[in-house]
Amino acid sequence: MAQMLTVAEEIFAEQGYLATSMDEIAERCGVSKPMLYEYFGSKEGLLIGCIHRARAELREKTAAAIAGAASPEEFLRLGLLAFFEFIVDHQRSWALLRQEAAIAVPSAQEEVEGIRQQQTDMIGSVLVSFAPDIDPLEAEAFAEIVVGACERLAVWCERRPTVGPALATDYVMAVVWPGVAERVTTQP
Repeated sequence: MAQMLTVAEEIFAEQGYLATSMDEIAERCGVSKPMLYEYFGSKEGLLIGCIHRARAELREKTAAAIAGAASPEEFLRLGLLAFFEFIVDHQRSWALLRQEAAIAVPSAQEEVEGIRQQQTDMIGSVLVSFAPDIDPLEAEAFAEIVVGACERLAVWCERRPTVGPALATDYVMAVVWPGVAERVTTQP
């Protein structure tokens, strides 16, 4: 099943969802088309499977990176770096997520939004753990800002291959951290 997801992700990233056929995926996997349908139910189900895998991998990478962070600044920096490293290390996953967010497959849009929400929830909850008196709405807003900024910067970085994960992290920290620091370090 992992091989089917890998091949499907590759083809979806290369050609886009609409231009990809189950015949091509089956052929490249060396399995029958009915087998793909047996595992995933439909081409949309296969796309959702790819997005689920990317979501789990991003969560694992981010959670591992921030484990043991001693300060809100370290947490944010390590989490950002993990995201930008994920983008570089999983270019096909990123291309798939970036492209499929724009297609007219509501379930795929919901899944991509689920990834954003997963990351937003993680950031917000960790901010609250460092600053328990912060307004939860404010922590959620900060998390949304970070997620949105990272997505746009990742797209920008694609056009500038010399900007690696460390520099991208520095750019986000330079803009976002001063505002977050003011709120999480001055809590009563």
